[in-house]
Amino acid sequence: MRKIGLSEIEDIALGASLLGAGGGGDPYVGKLVAIGAVRECGPVTLLEPDEVPDDALVMPIAMMGAPTILGEKTIGEHEYQNLYEMVSKFFGRQVYAFMPMEAGGVNSMLPIAAAARLGLPLVDADGMGRAFPELQMVTFTMGGVSATPMALVDEKGNSAIFNTITNKWTEELARAVTMSCGGSVSVSLYCMDGATMKRYGVRDIVTRSQKLGEAIRKVKSISGKTPEEAFLEYAEGYRLFKGKIVDVLRETKGAFNYGKVVLEGIGSDKGHQARIVFQNENLCAQVDDRIVATVPDLICLVDAETFIPVTTDALKYGKRVLAVGLKCFEMWRSEAGLELVGPRYFGLDTDYIPLEERANGGEADV
Repeated sequence: MRKIGLSEIEDIALGASLLGAGGGGDPYVGKLVAIGAVRECGPVTLLEPDEVPDDALVMPIAMMGAPTILGEKTIGEHEYQNLYEMVSKFFGRQVYAFMPMEAGGVNSMLPIAAAARLGLPLVDADGMGRAFPELQMVTFTMGGVSATPMALVDEKGNSAIFNTITNKWTEELARAVTMSCGGSVSVSLYCMDGATMKRYGVRDIVTRSQKLGEAIRKVKSISGKTPEEAFLEYAEGYRLFKGKIVDVLRETKGAFNYGKVVLEGIGSDKGHQARIVFQNENLCAQVDDRIVATVPDLICLVDAETFIPVTTDALKYGKRVLAVGLKCFEMWRSEAGLELVGPRYFGLDTDYIPLEERANGGEADV
């Protein structure tokens, strides 16, 4: 048990943005929401998973929709309270703690804001260890946990509770309502007891985000290493490519950001070209004719000088970035995990090869 205050929020937002793999929303917007709540209501208590009673009700909270829309139509003060009341009424008991559903600049911040405003603790765990674009793409799905009852509210006061036959159906129906509500909404889903959270959750995600954020902030002060070497070491990352953005194709469709970014190599990568495709999050990185990383491993773009993460909605022509690969949570590499979030689910014509194998020259040609 420890407290999350203003200084912790800064680092958590920065590190979670890296773990968002290009998605999860604008960290600046998310940070402002969390900082405002903590300034007004006080620090948030962060619980380790084992500090939560097995029979306690844990309530994940997130925003659903396209990251580009989240930056223009963010959450207000009342959505957390509405979600809390809907969930408490449905289950007939009080919520014990909030929990993030994924890592990302917005979806790591909103549970902090909710916990501050409602005076509840936050659990140091989530359902992804990164960000994914669809609701069923969580470790809890592999554990047989239902996404519903799922509570949904928008900033206008509209609300709904879904009860669906599969988690994929939850995604389909909630996505349609999200589009009708303007492309982004606030949701709570996969409400569960403490025992289930401990068994299937990705532990220490808030703490990891904070440590990554602190490392990025201090990366230029590490002696004996270049900033790039220090960043890769602390992030446990694999260098994929460094280049200048020369083309960005991006469209919002079905409350998702779809697109592709093209990089022209600089430095040691001069003369080569990289392409990265995304659906909210980066899905596949290819250098020339060779795939170097795919989901479920994380493909992250960071500023080539500051190492601050660059989300897919912030990609701009001329920006110089470093593409980095991070290993995903081990459960995603199982057969069930790859069925949910493997490259073929997203229409990529390749089998999954672990990032570290591709980095060591494993089969990766396209």
